[in-house]
This record gives sequence, structure tokens and C-alpha cells, in this order.
Amino acid sequence: MNKSLRNSLICAALLLAAAPFSRAQYIQDVTEVPVDTSKVLLTLEDALRIALSENVSVKVADKEIERSEYALKGSYSSLFPQINASGSYQRTIKKQVMYMGGDDDEEGGGGMASMFTGIMEPIYAALMQLSQGTGIPIDLTSGTQQQTTQSSNDGGIEVGRWNTFNAGINANMPLVNFQLWKSIAISGEAVDLAVEKARSSRLETVSQVKQAFYAVLLAKEAFDVYKNVYENAVDNFGQTEKRYKAQKTSELEYTRAKVNVANAIPNVYTAESQVILALWQLKAVMGVDLDMNIDVIGSLNDYSSQMFRDIHENDDITLDNNTTMRQLAMQAEQLAQTIKLQKYAYLPSLSLGFAYSLNAMTNDFKFSEYKWTPYSYVGLSLSIPIFSGGKRYHDVKTAVVQAEELDLQKLNTERQLKIAIRQYLTNMESNMKSYDSASEAVSLAQKAYDISSKSYNLGKSTLTDLNDSQLALTQSRLAQSQAIYNFVVAKSNLEQILGNDFIEDNR
Repeated sequence: MNKSLRNSLICAALLLAAAPFSRAQYIQDVTEVPVDTSKVLLTLEDALRIALSENVSVKVADKEIERSEYALKGSYSSLFPQINASGSYQRTIKKQVMYMGGDDDEEGGGGMASMFTGIMEPIYAALMQLSQGTGIPIDLTSGTQQQTTQSSNDGGIEVGRWNTFNAGINANMPLVNFQLWKSIAISGEAVDLAVEKARSSRLETVSQVKQAFYAVLLAKEAFDVYKNVYENAVDNFGQTEKRYKAQKTSELEYTRAKVNVANAIPNVYTAESQVILALWQLKAVMGVDLDMNIDVIGSLNDYSSQMFRDIHENDDITLDNNTTMRQLAMQAEQLAQTIKLQKYAYLPSLSLGFAYSLNAMTNDFKFSEYKWTPYSYVGLSLSIPIFSGGKRYHDVKTAVVQAEELDLQKLNTERQLKIAIRQYLTNMESNMKSYDSASEAVSLAQKAYDISSKSYNLGKSTLTDLNDSQLALTQSRLAQSQAIYNFVVAKSNLEQILGNDFIEDNR
């Protein structure tokens, strides 16, 4: 209801105390409300289609599928060679010093140097004489001369050069690795689980949109009922006012009629607010802008014809398509694969390796004169697990316990779902009976109100009798709408549990 209708109701309440209020005036002020053509009219199918493309939960679920697919592709990369390039530079601060012969040989230390004493001693003696004669020691590794003292190396020979450069490339590829193969299989199952979770998100969104849509219809039904009560109160006030002026009714009856109109106005305002709030909720679950001007098409009575048919279509109920049970089954399969993965840790693995590098050692930075020395190899690496302190054993036991916990969880979840199914079926059947009773009550209450209205106009009944019949009619109409609403809400919850309310074409 827009501002024109709100203002009309306020004016109606004010005019009751000052001027006659006729039905013709009410029709002119209230029923001739301009239609807002800017509204977007939606059916239930339209609302579902928009929600399945705009709802945030659905978008997040789709992103989760995409993430899992990328993770699976990343796991396949482990089967290919892993190639890396490397480079390093090293600046020597203090060179190593090599000693040959000396005190260690006399004491029997010897070592590797004693093996070459006979060969190296003549060379070493010649070098030392040359060094003592010129005062310039010779660096055997670089061929350069540098000023030093005899005490700087205590008779030793400096080994190495100041600058060391290294560049290379290496590659490794697994040939036999049971754990790697099993982890890739588990990653594939993770994608399937993400797809099922996305389906669960869609099922939940569909259920939420349906219930929000039905709530709008219920709020509009209540608004129509209270508006009809208000119209009847205005019409009765008009009749009472004429009779009061003709001195055919008491001032008490006239005052009661005026009070009935005043009491009907807040109910209309409240019903209007409920419609606005229900539309906001619908827009929220649809994922559209809350400022978007929308309205729904249809009424709850459109679903009353399906109540008897739907209750019998659910006789054969299974949990085969229930998303929770399917997710638990996928998780159980993942845990079974995880147990195998942990057991594969006892098996050996074989990998292939290759490396190629270039090395240069110099005392200057004349890169064009560097002499690069290549080094390369290719080989197989076999790893055989022997002892890990019980880690592999306990990893297997941990996975087994997790699988047992999941089996218990599946059993309990299945029981809870079966209880929920019976609850929803009972609720549907109860509301179906309530609808039958309410429909009959509406028919009788409408007939009673018509009789009371005619009797009141003829002066054969009181306004109290008319108010009682109006109250009975209002309650029966609201009960009828509530029964339909409860039925369709229970039905949507049941469809979500059964998992048969998701259409793949809506993805």
C-alpha cells in the first residue's frame, strides 16, 4: 500500500468525528489508487531464477568449485619434472691453508698428506727456497704473486681464489610414488565434494526463496482481509449513521460503529508493514538491491489445489538425493582413501634426478676472461622407509578412528533426517485437514455475515451480532491462508531434505 492509501485512511479516521462518511467517498479515496508501473512483477519461477544467479551463497559455492578444480590441476603437476634454475656468488674472506709433512708426520699423525710426502716434498722445498730468495710467495692455485710474510701462513699453502661463481639447472621427477598417486585421487574427490556442497547451497537458496515468496503472499492475504474488514466497518458506519440521523438507532450503536472503523485502521497499517518487510526479506534472499521496487504475482489460493496431490506424491521417500547424506558418503570415501594413503607411507619411492652447473673461480672481475667449468649428472634415487618412531603407524590409526567417527555421524544424521521427514509429512497432512476445516468455516462465516448484515440493515439484529460475525469471518479467512502457508513451507523444507527440488538447468 502506497502513500495515497495511507493518507486516505488517515483522512477517513479524522472525518469520522466531523462529517458523514459514505461508501462512495471511500471508494473514490481508497480504491482509485494509481497503479505503480515501475514495479517489477515476479512469479515464483522468476524469483528462483534470479536467486540462483545473484544469491551470494550460490556465487561463493561456485567459487569453491573453481578453487577445488585449480587445486586438482596443481596436484597433477607433481607428476611432471620439477625444473629449477639456481645461481650463486661467493666472496672468500680468508682462504684455507694446506699443510704437508711437519710435526704431525713425526708424531705419527700422517693422515692423507703422509701418502704424498715423497712426491710433494721436493716441490714444496723448491717453492719455499724461491719464496725465501725473492720474498714473494707463490699461490699454487691462482698463479698470481702477492706480498706476504712467512708467519702469515706458518709454512702452509693458501688454497682457493677470492671469487666463486656458480650457475646451474636441476630437475627431479617421481617415477614410483604411491602416496603421490593416492593424494591426486583424493584431490579429485575434493572437487566432487565441492560440487555437492554447491548443490546444497542451491537447494537451501531455493527453499529460502520459496518460503520468502510464500511469506509475501501470506502478508498480502492478511492485508486484503484487514482491508476488507475496514471496508465493511466503513459501510456499516454509513448505514448506522443514516439510521442514527433518522432516529432509528441509539447513540450507542452509532458510537460503536465509529469505534469499529477506528479499530480497523491500525490493523491495515500493521498488515501493510508486514507486506513491506516480507518483500525486503524476499529481495535479500534473492540477492538483489533492497531498494529495487518489486511485487509478486499470484496468491496462496493458487497452491491450494496442489495440497491433496502433493501429499500423496511423497509416499515413497528415500534419502538417496539428500545432500547431507551424499556429502557424508563422499567424506567417508575420502577417509578410506586417506587410510590407504597413510599405509602407502610404508612403501619405497623412486625418483629421477638431473643437474647441470657451471663454475668459475677467479681473483678479479674480468668476466670475459673467466674459464667456466661444467658439471652435470643424471641418476636414480630410491627411498626405502625403515623406521620413523611409530609415526606412520599412528597416522594410519588416526585415519581409521576418523572413519569410525564419520560412520557414527552418518547413522545419527540419517535418523535425524528421517524424523524431520516424518515431522514435515505430519505437518502437511495436519494443515491439509486444517485447510478443509477453514474453507468450510469461511463459507459458513461469510453466509453468517451476510445474514447479519442484512438483518442489521433491517433493524432485526444489533451491531454486536454483526461484529461477531465479522470477527468469525476474519478469523476463518486468516486460518485458511495460514493453513496453505504452513503446508507449502513444510513442503519446501521436505523437498530440500529429499534433494529433489534442484533443476540443473538453473545453474
